[in-house]
Amino acid sequence: MIELVLIRVNGADKPGLTANITAILAQYNVTILDIGQAEIHDSLSLGILAAIPSAAESAPVLKDILFKAHELELTVSFTPVDSESYEKWVSGQGKDRHIITLLARSISAEYIARITAIVAEHGLNIDNITRLTGRVPLEQELDSSIPTRACVEFSVRGDADQAVLREKFLAVSKDLNVDIAVQEDNVYRRNRRLVAFDMDSTLIEAEVIDELAAAAGVGEQVAEITERAMLGEIDFTESFHQRVALLKGLSGDVLQEIAERLPVTEGAERLIRNLKSLGYTTVILSGGFNYFGNYLKDKLGIDYVFANELDMEDGIVTGKVTGTVVDGNRKAQLLREIAEKEGIRLEQTIAVGDGANDLPMLSIAGLGIAFRAKPLVQESAKQSISTLGLDGVLYLLGYRDRDIV
Repeated sequence: MIELVLIRVNGADKPGLTANITAILAQYNVTILDIGQAEIHDSLSLGILAAIPSAAESAPVLKDILFKAHELELTVSFTPVDSESYEKWVSGQGKDRHIITLLARSISAEYIARITAIVAEHGLNIDNITRLTGRVPLEQELDSSIPTRACVEFSVRGDADQAVLREKFLAVSKDLNVDIAVQEDNVYRRNRRLVAFDMDSTLIEAEVIDELAAAAGVGEQVAEITERAMLGEIDFTESFHQRVALLKGLSGDVLQEIAERLPVTEGAERLIRNLKSLGYTTVILSGGFNYFGNYLKDKLGIDYVFANELDMEDGIVTGKVTGTVVDGNRKAQLLREIAEKEGIRLEQTIAVGDGANDLPMLSIAGLGIAFRAKPLVQESAKQSISTLGLDGVLYLLGYRDRDIV
């Protein structure tokens, strides 16, 4: 009769530990039904669910492992597993899987406690917890003046309403000033291919039209309209025409000067550089202007830009735009068209933006991320990042610091 035994091995990590333990099991023709290993701060934790064949008694197998563990200065424990318990474990496969990602400047025990309490409340099992960010020297960890990044990823299993989970995690995010994302763990999550960015207040820490308005001496009037549009209180296209009309008479000479001083958002260059090295297609879909979008395209190495064309006559802004205004619906349409052109499914796309006019593209993308967004956009988007820079997107894709250039 086959005996099932769960073997747990713990101790200081060193090369060859797993090889030594499994070599003993191999001598007795043991079948390994499950295996997992984790290393935390140079401490190893190894678990093996072993099926010991009837031809071999368990006692000599376990004795040999016990001796080897003592020789290697490890602790080992053995737990018999009955067939009913094993079959229950087998029946658990195929359940929905979710990835929960915690983003913060540093990780406190309270963050983990709050997240895992919600996981338990919904009857979900945690299969794995992984730190994606690199090791931070203690003096840097304790110095709040030094910007740090911290990310922990939870792989959980079970049936859950993701909308309800997001609502609860959003409340915790606001309470603790951290970001918590939850995604379905499916093939598309590991196979994104296209990333679309809003420009103003997303790729750059400014609203270009406000910069133009300041140069034209109508800053306060335009800023008021911009704020109402971003809050969703006024139709974007209507507000856009109102703001552009106020720019009439502005000299085109100031455009280059403004472009050169636009502040690129924290983490944007790191994100784009890595996306390109990993083979992603990148695009700017902006309600701003082509002139500035193309400037960023060249600076950051972005593939496509779709924005509005500021009409000019004899080097002077006319107060009009030419062509179709890139509003929220147009952004969503362009995302579909570009994905189709590139042979990419919508489930493989990512959209990142901060305003109400970004919601249409955030809602149809496989991964829609509200970045440092207004409350309305945060609550409506699938995911949200407010704590870290734009490179926090890499962690939502499952990349570790060691994978990142």
